Order: sequence, then structure tokens, then C-alpha cells
Amino acid sequence: MSTIFPESELILKPDGAIYHLNLHPEELADTVIIVGDPARVAKVSKYFDSIELKKQNREINTHTGMLRGKRLTVMSTGMGTDNIEICMNELDALVNIDLKTRTLKDKLTKLNIVRLGTSGALQTDIPLGSYVASTHGVGLDVLMSYYKRQLSAEVQDLTAAFLKHLGDDAQNIRPYIGAGSTNLIDLFQDKCIKGMTATGAGFYAAQGRVLRYELAIPQLMDRIESFSHNGHRITNFEMETSAIYALGAELLGHNCCSINLIIANRPLKTFTKDLDAKMEEMIQMALEKLMSL
Repeated sequence: MSTIFPESELILKPDGAIYHLNLHPEELADTVIIVGDPARVAKVSKYFDSIELKKQNREINTHTGMLRGKRLTVMSTGMGTDNIEICMNELDALVNIDLKTRTLKDKLTKLNIVRLGTSGALQTDIPLGSYVASTHGVGLDVLMSYYKRQLSAEVQDLTAAFLKHLGDDAQNIRPYIGAGSTNLIDLFQDKCIKGMTATGAGFYAAQGRVLRYELAIPQLMDRIESFSHNGHRITNFEMETSAIYALGAELLGHNCCSINLIIANRPLKTFTKDLDAKMEEMIQMALEKLMSL
């Protein structure tokens, strides 16, 4: 007998929509573009040939429509892995749980989930305005401590090497690493630099920024920047990728890819002067690539 997910665990709105996303299963396309900023959703959907759905709940803004015969959903998640956890679980529930019977479907669906975000480069050779396709997300938050995982040999090796590299004074940080989906990442390989992406639990001290306080581990950023193992290095820093990969791809089995526009170079202390134009270029590039799926 199938497990029935109770009302307290799988929360639905009175009309049957899933609670945070405020969506019904038929309102979601199999290819989902996720962005952090709710205002960025319209910047993507304006390129659609038609839009069948516009919904917003809190920071989650969703448009579903058609582009050249392909159905797409673009959705904002807000910032941080806590929001990503909600979105990944509810996207999965929309396609893999029968919301009427509250039971798991016999046949599971794999979504294509592509993040279009912004990020700061951690290496001097990554220029402003370039794109990074994340091969892995390095989580410096605690989200995946709450999930039971079966790690691949590659992820185990990378995690052990990164822990050793951080040093004894950083052992209270328990990083986790998730891998992206090669089939989607390779779709963007001719337009992107590949690298590991560090995901912070915040924007300021969590990413080594100093304002009116001292950092607990002043050397942390240098150690992250200098990590190298079996041809892998950490190229950029942001706030979402590790959860998309470890939860969305690894645990829930979806095809996930994170593409980040580089708007700052942390070691060079530079910041882009034309963010809006560069974002438009990335959106157009990503939509063109997704047409081949």
C-alpha cells in the first residue's frame, strides 16, 4: 500500500495548489528556469511567444508559456538555500506526487531545472560579464545535514579534500558538495567557464565581506580560492547552487544546472558597470540553448 502524505507534511491550499509555489501540476512545464529576483521572471518571459500563466505568492513569482513550440516555466525562488529547499521539494511534489490521493506516482518525472543567477568570481582569470556553469556546488550552510545522502565516490573524495584544505580552525563548518547534471551542463559548455561554485549561508560575513564586525575565520576566503583537487577549483561564490544540486539533482533525481553571470571579481575587487545589459544577454543565450532540449 502506498504511503499517504498527511496534510501537515504536504500542505495544499484550499483549491489544491501546493502551498508555497501556489501552483497546480498542470501549470508547470517540464523545463523550469529558476531565478532569485522576482523581477527577473518578466525579463525572461518577455521572450516567450505566449504566456498562459502568471502567479505570485510571497517572493515566488511564476510564469509559464511557450517559446517556439516549447513549454517553459520561469520561477523566482528568492535568495538562499532555505528558499531553494522549499522550491525543490514542491517542484518535485508537483510532478511526482498525486496531490489528490497524496501518494507517490508509479512513474517518476525528471524536470530540467536551470538556474540563471549572478555571482562573484573567486579567481582573477574569470572576467566580469562571463558565465560560469557550475559542475559542483560547495555548500557552506547546514541544509543537507537534515537529509540522508548516499554520496558518489567523486563527491566523497572532493568533500574530504576540501575539508582537509580548510584546516583545523574551520572544522565547525561542515561543507557538503553536490554535483550538477552533466547533460544540462554540457548544453552550455561552449558559452561558459566550468567550475565549482561555493554557496554561502549569507551575503556578508558568510562570503568573507567585512563591515562593522570581525570575521571568525579571516583566512576562509583565501582557502576557498586556493582549493584545487583533481582538476577542480572553486570559481565563484553565491547563495543557491549547492542545494539545487545536492537536493534537486542528487536526492530528488532531476536534471539540474546552475549558470551564473559574473558581476564581481572578489580578488580584483571589481564590479560590473552594465549589469542589466549583461543579464539580458545571458537570458537570451540560455533560452537559445534550451530550445535544443
